[in-house]
Amino acid sequence: MAEVITMPRLSDTMTEGKVAKWHKKVGDKVKEGDILAEIETDKAVQDFESEIEGTLLYVGVEEGGAAAVDSVLAIIGNEGEDISGLTGGAAAPAAETEEKKSEEQPKAETAAPAAEVPAGVEIITMPRLSDTMTEGKVAKWHKNVGDTVKEGDLLAEIETDKAVQDFESEFNGVLLKQGVEEGGAAPVDSVLAIIGPAGTDVSAVGAPKAAGQSTEKPAEQKAEAKTEEKAAPVVNSSSSDRVAISPLAKKMAQDKGVDINSVQGSGENGRIVKKDIENYQPAAKPAASAPAASAAPVAVSFVQGEDTETPNSQVRNIIAKRLSESKFSAPHYYLMVEINMDKAIEARKEINSLPDTKISFNDMIIKATAIALRKHPQVNSSWAGDKIIHRGNINIGVAVAIPDGLVVPVLKNTDQMTYTQISASVKDMASRAKSKGLKANEMEGSTFSISNLGMFGIETFTSIINQPNSAILSVGAIIEKPIVKDGQIVVGNTMKLSLACDHRVVDGATGAQFLQTLRTYLESPLTLLL
Repeated sequence: MAEVITMPRLSDTMTEGKVAKWHKKVGDKVKEGDILAEIETDKAVQDFESEIEGTLLYVGVEEGGAAAVDSVLAIIGNEGEDISGLTGGAAAPAAETEEKKSEEQPKAETAAPAAEVPAGVEIITMPRLSDTMTEGKVAKWHKNVGDTVKEGDLLAEIETDKAVQDFESEFNGVLLKQGVEEGGAAPVDSVLAIIGPAGTDVSAVGAPKAAGQSTEKPAEQKAEAKTEEKAAPVVNSSSSDRVAISPLAKKMAQDKGVDINSVQGSGENGRIVKKDIENYQPAAKPAASAPAASAAPVAVSFVQGEDTETPNSQVRNIIAKRLSESKFSAPHYYLMVEINMDKAIEARKEINSLPDTKISFNDMIIKATAIALRKHPQVNSSWAGDKIIHRGNINIGVAVAIPDGLVVPVLKNTDQMTYTQISASVKDMASRAKSKGLKANEMEGSTFSISNLGMFGIETFTSIINQPNSAILSVGAIIEKPIVKDGQIVVGNTMKLSLACDHRVVDGATGAQFLQTLRTYLESPLTLLL
């Protein structure tokens, strides 16, 4: 029986997908695990595997075309099977469409201006490295015009709204043009660089077209070129782009926070499949020396009587935009509570007395918060206009100060992590955040956020919600002071917490109940084991 394959949702923000390339044609035999097509999402191009066997009977989206998530992408069944009921009579036209394409293509190519892009020349555009990125800034060029470039060579460092990422060449040739100067910014999909044979004249490439010039076929060609170029040119030193992994497994790995470079694939040719992610057991990462949320303030020199300026980085501009949008769109209100940390201090001493174990109070707060969110899922929700989305995973973002402002790396499935895993992950990501070494997907997908200024001696403060979260926890310093205990005044250790809530999602009583649960976990750490 024929099976309808729909356009998959390969990222949280994906609403439509584009078929960059078909690996199978109508009439081809398809086996389970075969790559059907390459699908371009809003973030990257991913291989799309078949999960069934049969014959490809129908193609719902042409190569280079786009379609909404869950629309018909293809139909697979038995050879000669009647699928008119699944396509509304469109099965036959599928083959005709292929024929018409092949007939019309030469005509279109004839009409297209042949000399616009010289032979062998590749246009590289500014990539979209995150779902919110609208422009990128060239932090540093690693190649100059005239330099020989090989596949895999670093071309430049691109600063996005979240991090600085290395940008690799996928082509061999000579760097003929830099579309953006070092330190300059350009919109996504604008010309970043041109690579081709030495001596090729590319002065006209990327220039505006004359009015009235036919644009139909060139537009298609450019769309295809962009699709190919955005496939996988961006990597970090620990890049996962070259790892053989199925789209479903990759999505699961991102949701679970699994580094796919550390996963052993059990599929064909070592390909990572769904069961590899499901069965993966992460090992605790080695602790880094950097403190979890210490800041490295921007060095600004004071000169008496002289005003100075510092150009805003992409990170700073986006922080300003996001915080303004959050503050003025989400109705914030604040709840505050004081916690007795005496038992938490004792518990931490006992835990740290174990061999090779070193956790902070911040790690304990993160763990307690994650478990509290299990009991209060409304706090782990997001406002979406006409509905509230209750998140199925608990992913806590931990605010980290960097010279350019603030970033929020995310601990995926925090409630399933141990103290040592939380500690190692926070230290690792905080260290890499300061050197701009975080990957974009490590700063996406948070469902709740924590900001801790206790190490700076701040007793209490309030934070702006990190949307699309509906709440953020502000953590103050642990203060030794007189407290009343069993009717007696004694010396105790207290810590103040402030919870900022989006009143559209979290009502006052809900927020208060969440803080009560969190207080119980921190004042009696053993309750976390229940």
